[in-house]
Parts: sequence; C-alpha cells; structure tokens
Amino acid sequence: MKITKAVIPAAGLGTRVLPATKAMPKEMLPIVDKPAIQFLVEEAVASGITDILIITNRGKGVIEDHFDHSVSLEMILRNAGKTEQLNHIKDIHKMANIHYIRQIETKGLGHAVSKAQTFVGDEPFLVMYGDDVIIGDVPAAKELIDAYGTFGKGVVGVKPVDRKDIHKYCSLKLENVSDTVFQCTDMIEKPQRDEDIFSLYSILGRCVLPPEIFEILEHTAPGAGGEIQLTDAMAEIARTIGMTAVEFSGTRYDMGNKLGILQANIDVGLRHPETAEGLRAYIKEIAAKI
Repeated sequence: MKITKAVIPAAGLGTRVLPATKAMPKEMLPIVDKPAIQFLVEEAVASGITDILIITNRGKGVIEDHFDHSVSLEMILRNAGKTEQLNHIKDIHKMANIHYIRQIETKGLGHAVSKAQTFVGDEPFLVMYGDDVIIGDVPAAKELIDAYGTFGKGVVGVKPVDRKDIHKYCSLKLENVSDTVFQCTDMIEKPQRDEDIFSLYSILGRCVLPPEIFEILEHTAPGAGGEIQLTDAMAEIARTIGMTAVEFSGTRYDMGNKLGILQANIDVGLRHPETAEGLRAYIKEIAAKI
C-alpha cells in the first residue's frame, strides 16, 4: 500500500531551549532562513506524502500561519519588486494538504499520535518527530517508506548514540539484515540500567507505523516520565510480528537542544548560496583564535 499520510507531533513545550521558546514554538526556530518544521514538511513531500497532520497545542497558531496563504505579504513583495523573496514564500501553502489538531493535554508522544486515528484511518502512515530535522541527499522518510514497501512491516529510523546518552533515548534489539537494515524484535524507552540496554541503536525522529498502533495505544499505560510512550506501543509490535529498522543516511539535528540548533544552522549555512562563503570565512577566523 502506498503511504501518502504523515503525522507531525508538534505539541511539546520546548523547555530545553527556553527562553527562546517562551513565545515561539521550537518547531518555528529558524535554520538560516526556514523554520525547522518546514524542513520536515519538505522532506515528507519529497517522499511522496500528500496529506500531513500537524498536532499542536495552545500557543502554536504561528505554525498554521506559516503554512497559510499570505496574500498581503505576497502583494507587498510583488509591488516592491522583490521577486526572489516572493518566490520563496508563495508556494509554501501549496506543498501538501496540511491539517491541524490540538493535543489538549501533553501526555506524551504516544498520546499525541493517538489523536491522529481519524486522519489516518486504516492506512500505514509516516510519523515525523517535531524535534528532529534530518538533512541528507536522500530524504530519510523515503528510505523508511521504501523499506516498508520491501518488507511490509512497521519501520523505525535509527542511528547509534553514545553509551553515556542512551538513557535519554530508546534502545533497540536488532538483528542485521544488510548494511543499513535490521530486524527489530524489541525496544525499551530510556533504559536506566546497563542490563536493560539492547544496543546503542535508537529511534531518531522517524517511523512508519501500521494502523494497528492505535488499538495498542488505547491500552498502553504511562511509562518513562509518566507519559504514554510511543516506544512502548511499538515494542508490542516488535515483539509479536517484528519491525524493520533502517539506519537512515542523513544527518539528524535535535531542534529541542541548544547545540543541535547551532549545528543545524552551521551545516545548512555552509551550503546556503547566500551565506556559505561568508560563514566559511568567519569559521576559519574563529577557529584560528580557539
């Protein structure tokens, strides 16, 4: 079955990057000249997605405004002869059919995804974590969707993390299938003891889920942090029918982390035609002083 729907949970409070997120959603933090969430939407569209549900909460209306048609701004830019800027914004609202729903209570990622059931229906769907921007030559979402087409099972996008950080993520029990593809048979969210660590591979920002996940989420009890964890629900699928894990080729940036935001801006800035030359010279100047 072709996957055409994506869900982007974007209801988190962004407490790790306060005070920047006091009045602005972390998903709208800029990477050079685009908000982070636009990178996710562009990746989804480049992967064949036509319909996207963004799960928000109070104070995140600016996300809807960004993807809306701004007639007045376009008119101002057109009248001022600012053709380049006009071209950058005029098609944003046409990228996909974008829908919104509010997560009234922030009870965890699993709870947020459960709100997408009516939107998804009986189809497999892509989930893109709102914190995670992934940039590469091949869209990470497409790599996962292709794996779903090959193996017919739910897919998680993975990367290895440092042992000292694995307690912040989930840990996956994997069996290698090929260089970048694994069979996943179990997982645990935020392992606190060494004996609970299956591997240093963790889910970072992307997964393709079967619609059966909604029935599982209905009886998933609160887990780590007292929240309904999507990992706990996916673990039930992994232990029964199994899941596929794909080590995606792109670079992942954690936009809920101060260092991740800086890294994303530097890396994208070094490739951006308007900033690359000046930024490269500035980095060399700074490096000489370190």
